[in-house]
Amino acid sequence: FSRKLEIEKQLSHSSDLDSKKLTELSKELSDITIVTDYATELKIKKKEIQDLEELIKDKNSELEIKEIAKLELKELEEKKIQIHKELEIALLPKDKDDERNVILEIRAGTGGDEAGLFASTLFNMYQKFSINNGWKFEVMDISETGVGGYKEAHANIIGDGAFGKMKFESGVHRVQRVPTTETNGRIHTSAATVAVLPQVEELEINI
Repeated sequence: FSRKLEIEKQLSHSSDLDSKKLTELSKELSDITIVTDYATELKIKKKEIQDLEELIKDKNSELEIKEIAKLELKELEEKKIQIHKELEIALLPKDKDDERNVILEIRAGTGGDEAGLFASTLFNMYQKFSINNGWKFEVMDISETGVGGYKEAHANIIGDGAFGKMKFESGVHRVQRVPTTETNGRIHTSAATVAVLPQVEELEINI
């Protein structure tokens, strides 16, 4: 909290800062504000939980009120756990590439036609995930199979923090299911590879 106040004080005299320093401080303030907001919300939830626990223990409280308080307490406990998880994530060290846009590549692996269908499912899933996060999803190219699947597909995902949220999706993804292409009801295992790359900034090089 003290660092947040310090940055806000510096930004209040923004005329004394150059553009680079102004950008750095603004970005740091944004990151710190996410942490402090979660910390404040967690503190509020803990106080609400403490108040409800005291109400439930109070011998003078009516039985009906205690039952309502128990239900509210359960909901608050779940919210507290979720906020705590979000706070832990926010406190993780930041990768310098986390704020970059993403180049997404998906390739069908072993599994024949079913692997292609799985690859297309993954591609559509990441597209919906991008839209839900307010990012721009630009399809670069798609190589389709004969049954509606994808041999490979590439997309450009543009949005704040896109790489930071998606970088751990890289790797081999597998699915076990009865595919639509299966007539005997057998379970198939199919795979697709996902590559999530940070989009580099353009550089002007004179040779």
